[in-house]
Amino acid sequence: MRYHGEMICLFTLFFTMLFPMVLTAQERFETDIIKTSAGSLEITFIGHGTLMLNFGEKIIHVDPWTRLADYSRMPKADLILLTHEHRDHLDLKAIEILRAEKTDVVLTETCSSQVKGGIVLNNNDVRIVKDLKIEAVPAYNIIHMRSKGVPYHPKGVGNGYVITFGDKRVYVAGDTENTPEMTVLTDIDIAFLPMNLPYTMTPEMVASATKAFKPKILYPYHYGETDTSKIVELLKDVKQTEVRIRKMK
Repeated sequence: MRYHGEMICLFTLFFTMLFPMVLTAQERFETDIIKTSAGSLEITFIGHGTLMLNFGEKIIHVDPWTRLADYSRMPKADLILLTHEHRDHLDLKAIEILRAEKTDVVLTETCSSQVKGGIVLNNNDVRIVKDLKIEAVPAYNIIHMRSKGVPYHPKGVGNGYVITFGDKRVYVAGDTENTPEMTVLTDIDIAFLPMNLPYTMTPEMVASATKAFKPKILYPYHYGETDTSKIVELLKDVKQTEVRIRKMK
């Protein structure tokens, strides 16, 4: 009986130790490392429109969403970027968990009605926050409408952001189509472009925008059930852009 009891104790101890490891494994996300003139930029692909960036010991969370991650297990934010007010981009619970006394929140005017104490950037504004240059790029629909004359994302409401990390410019587009403001961007090293209907872009729209402003690396994101092989095929002959597919449904 003593042997049997010892085995039960060992079995219990094993699973007590294993269970946190299983949880940790489930919360592992794909990451890429980008070299910049000021050190490495680590990109963590949470999913959908949600990212975490780590640069120079600064943690930047973009549109954090508790549906995709347990933020109590993730590092607090030095900076949070919110592109617009839709619930899959503005999650008050995620912000509450990640926000600390040191945290700056960069957001739109519409988001500021729900999130107090943030730094409002209107379309085309440029600010230095946490020693990072942040440019607000208009994000909106031209073609896809919620109803006649009512776009899913009206002009003047949402932002994309260009963030400068050393010598690298990273464009996180938010929910948008291939707008004139997007297509004239310059010197973009990394671009995150949304690709899901009916809310944002078709693969053809993403390809058109990519050919126009020529990012060195394209990450399609917020792509839902869109077949990502389509954008790979559409851009297969565009040598100046590397298309990287990550788990960003």
